[in-house]
Amino acid sequence: MPDATSATLPRPILSVCIYCGSSDAVDQRYKDEARQLGGILAAHQLRLVYGGGGVGLMGEAARGAYEAGGKVLGIMPQFLRTKERLLDEVETVIVESMHERKMKMFEESDAFVVLPGGVGTLEEVIELLSWRRLDLHKKPIIFLNSGGFWQPFFDLVDFTVGKKFTPDAFRHTYKSVDTVDEVLDAIAEMASHDEEIDTRRVL
Repeated sequence: MPDATSATLPRPILSVCIYCGSSDAVDQRYKDEARQLGGILAAHQLRLVYGGGGVGLMGEAARGAYEAGGKVLGIMPQFLRTKERLLDEVETVIVESMHERKMKMFEESDAFVVLPGGVGTLEEVIELLSWRRLDLHKKPIIFLNSGGFWQPFFDLVDFTVGKKFTPDAFRHTYKSVDTVDEVLDAIAEMASHDEEIDTRRVL
C-alpha cells in the first residue's frame, strides 16, 4: 500500500474537489475515509473544495481538513442551506442554483475525487466525465472505490462500451483506487500522463 505522505503532485494541483454523499445514515467506514482524505489533503497543503454541507461524507471531509489545519472552500446553493447545514468554521460561498454550484466547484478545482454517494453524486460526476470525454478539460478524476462501491458504475460503463454507445477510450478518463492512501498518487499519475499527451500534441 503506497504511503500517502510520499506522494508528490505535479503543479498546478492546488485544490482538490470531492464529490460525495450528504447522508449521515451510512456505513461509518465511508465517513471515516472521508475524514481521513480531508486530513491527507491538508497535510499536503491542498485546498479542499466541496459542496458546503456539514452533514454526511461532505461534513466529515471538511472537518478532517479543517482540524488538520487545511484550507477548505464550501460552495452551497441558497435553497440547501438548511437541509445540508453549513459548516460555520470553513469558508463558504453561497450561490443561487445547483448549476452555479457545480460550475463554481469545477472552476475552483484542479482535480476531483469521487467518494461513495447517491444519485446527486452520480449526476455531478457523470457531467464531469462527459466534459472530459469532450476534451473540455484535462483535470484528473479519481474514484475511491471503497469496498467495491463504484463497481456497478464501472460495469455499466463497460456495458455501454460493449454496445458501442461509448468509445473504449472513455475508460481512461478516470482512475479507480481502493484506499484513501492511494488517492494522491493516482491524481499525480493522471496529471503527469495528461501533461505528456499535451506535450506530444504540441510537438
